[in-house]
Amino acid sequence: MWSYKRRAVLFATLALMGCGFSPAYGPGGGAEGLRGAVLVDTPDTRDSYLLTRHIEERLGRGDGARFGLSYELEFTEEAMAVTTGNITARYNMVGKATWSLRDLATDALVANDTVSSFTGYSTTGTTVATLAAARDARARLSTILGDQIVVQLMALASRLPK
Repeated sequence: MWSYKRRAVLFATLALMGCGFSPAYGPGGGAEGLRGAVLVDTPDTRDSYLLTRHIEERLGRGDGARFGLSYELEFTEEAMAVTTGNITARYNMVGKATWSLRDLATDALVANDTVSSFTGYSTTGTTVATLAAARDARARLSTILGDQIVVQLMALASRLPK
């Protein structure tokens, strides 16, 4: 006997197949042309290295690149939880990445946008633990921003010049 969950998964799969759903990187997928086609600017900080590494994990290294991806990262901290003794116990790390995609053959701007997100960390431990938490928050935020850039590029992929 089929359970409700199995039937729901089967019907959802059939519905997606019926509407022309195809994997983004699969044959004929919208983002198929992005694999290995985007050369990300050389990183110069730990944060930009983590962002670049994550984008390259998702899109591949730009060995046969047709497009160049430039970006600017900006991180700020906001105090979120303050104790009665006026000590900040939690911070939000807010990140913003402004990116632009250019055609490497013509150096023309193809697309640009800004993505932003946040993550938090606690300061209630030792000084070393707080520094490690802040560093980890920046790393997580770089990954989040990289994912958002890749999603925007995938959405634009079908309209990019061939």
